[in-house]
Amino acid sequence: MKRFLFGTCLAAFCAGCVAPIMRSTMTGSPTAVQTAELWEAPNDLAERNLFDGPWGKELAPDPTVVYAFLTAKSVGISPGYGVVDPKGREWSVKQGPEAKVEVVISRVLSALGYHQPPVYYLPRWTLASGRSQRVESEARFRPKHAGLKDEGQWSWQVNPFVGTRAYDGLRVLMLILNESDLKNSNNTLYAVSQPRDSPTAPHRWYVVRDIGTALGEFGRLDPTRSDNGKFERTRFIKSVKDGVVDFDYDGRHQELAQHIRPADVRWMCDLLSGLSVAQWRDAFRAGGYDMATGDRFIARVKEKIAQGQALAL
Repeated sequence: MKRFLFGTCLAAFCAGCVAPIMRSTMTGSPTAVQTAELWEAPNDLAERNLFDGPWGKELAPDPTVVYAFLTAKSVGISPGYGVVDPKGREWSVKQGPEAKVEVVISRVLSALGYHQPPVYYLPRWTLASGRSQRVESEARFRPKHAGLKDEGQWSWQVNPFVGTRAYDGLRVLMLILNESDLKNSNNTLYAVSQPRDSPTAPHRWYVVRDIGTALGEFGRLDPTRSDNGKFERTRFIKSVKDGVVDFDYDGRHQELAQHIRPADVRWMCDLLSGLSVAQWRDAFRAGGYDMATGDRFIARVKEKIAQGQALAL
């Protein structure tokens, strides 16, 4: 009986270790319009504003008003709320160590051409619940935006972009930033009701969202976020074997760090090198980091970029 139970548990454990099959849902290569649902080339990269982000300061939450309680966050490990401001705008609020990180990573993603919903950071804010009010700690604010309709999650493993440069570059970026929590429930498919006036403007977005488990260590069980020391000590590339890069990755979903070519790493690192130090500092400032702390993260990212650019093709 004990042998049977042990074998059953072992089988169940091993079944969870089998890497999912990575495959594209398209029969051919995506068109420019289809690729734009995931990524659009940032032709104005040097001019992009990484402090206010692509949505601008006009959409930012007001730190001086009182936010009324609607709901308590019930999923994930970070505390948070659903709230509404005096203008009637509803917000998703996330607190804890992920709040700062998520804003920084979102700014970088959007600057590089990957779609992001609006997110902002407040160092403190006021919450009203019933007749009481209290000042709350730092938080990430994401508004319920009228132009974006959440249509559910999309899969890292099975989607239209598997095998494309934009998708593989996105995986490289997540490894550079030490994002450990690459699970499908953090990916959101948005219907875009107000696309830009452009023939290639997408009417839906594939978005990597809730990206706060980064800038620390890799790990599968509650890795440390926003930790300069651990971020600096984590290696990036171990070697290149048989035409693919072997990364020092110990996060969830090992398959997402596999079968990436040196050319894909070079492409992303070349793209990242287009961001100035001032832009990087603006991204960290947007997340509430002081300059000295942000500069340590930036220095390590720059080292990873140089390592990626040095790969032989």
